[in-house]
Amino acid sequence: MTGAAVAFALPGDIHTRSGGTIYDRRVIEGLRASGHPVQHVALPASWPAPNAADTRETLARLHALPDGMPLIIDGLTFGAMHTRDVAGLNRPVIVMLHHPLGLESGLAPARAADLIARETANLEHARHIIVPSAHIGGHLQDKFGVAAARITVAPPGFDRTDQGQPVLPRLDPPLILTVGLICQRKGHDVVLRALGQLTDLSWQSVIVGMVQDMDYLQQLDDLRHALALQDRVLIAGELSQGALSQYYRCAHIFALATRYEGYGIVLGEAQLHSLPIVSCDSGAVGETLNGAGLLVPPDDADAFAHALRKLLSDKALYDDLSRKSHLAGTALPRWDDTARIFRQVLAPYLAP
Repeated sequence: MTGAAVAFALPGDIHTRSGGTIYDRRVIEGLRASGHPVQHVALPASWPAPNAADTRETLARLHALPDGMPLIIDGLTFGAMHTRDVAGLNRPVIVMLHHPLGLESGLAPARAADLIARETANLEHARHIIVPSAHIGGHLQDKFGVAAARITVAPPGFDRTDQGQPVLPRLDPPLILTVGLICQRKGHDVVLRALGQLTDLSWQSVIVGMVQDMDYLQQLDDLRHALALQDRVLIAGELSQGALSQYYRCAHIFALATRYEGYGIVLGEAQLHSLPIVSCDSGAVGETLNGAGLLVPPDDADAFAHALRKLLSDKALYDDLSRKSHLAGTALPRWDDTARIFRQVLAPYLAP
């Protein structure tokens, strides 16, 4: 984009339906809409585990930017770059860090340690770090040694696209909706094990999300059959926004057994639809829910099943958490609010 004031680099297809990519795309759109031209720099999708060719291509695209142009770079790339390459960017670098890479579930211990050490070193070369939650900001201070003055919290925004739409009846049997990438960190296996303990109750379940890990998808399907849930649980994969919206609007409960979240955009989406939520006390989930749901320890299928059983059986509790979820949803920020925070961070680096 000619005449751009700032560049925003992120890996993969900008229209990918993952929380981090949706966040980045909406910030770019918000900055442009407010009169701040942004050059989108598409990087190879292989980050954070690129091959040598993709690393060279990434550096070539970043070094091709005009001298001195401020660069916002997604943490999925920034955290995994060689520190010497980060130091050689020679421009103001602002990092959009959704969560530290070394906290991803399923990593070998040596890989996790390498990512944490590399990200710690790389962050020393960033002018500023933008994070989606106070939890991530505090974690960077406590575990990565980043000064509070270099961190800004910019929660994701939310659209109210379903407002004014006809109210859909809740499905019968009640629908337990799960939305999240098909990867180990999202804990869909825990949801399945919990549902396997509730076969005496009436319910149906749908798991929606882009497949990031094909092996994990096969594990989920095997587990679904081993628990004899194939007639009650649909693993739908990635859906259009319209189809996903239909599920939110007719669901009864939102369930996400995540092992870690830097924010959890889908939790906010559930609040917009007044859904009681069952999730795990991990990462920023408690901050995001703000009392509008039931939290259990991560990787505890028994506790998750108990929480779901309570919501399916106790109407007073269900109604109370639905009301709290609705109130939390009305207080969620909009994407204009997120873009405004980015403009404030960028102000010192942009020409007047």
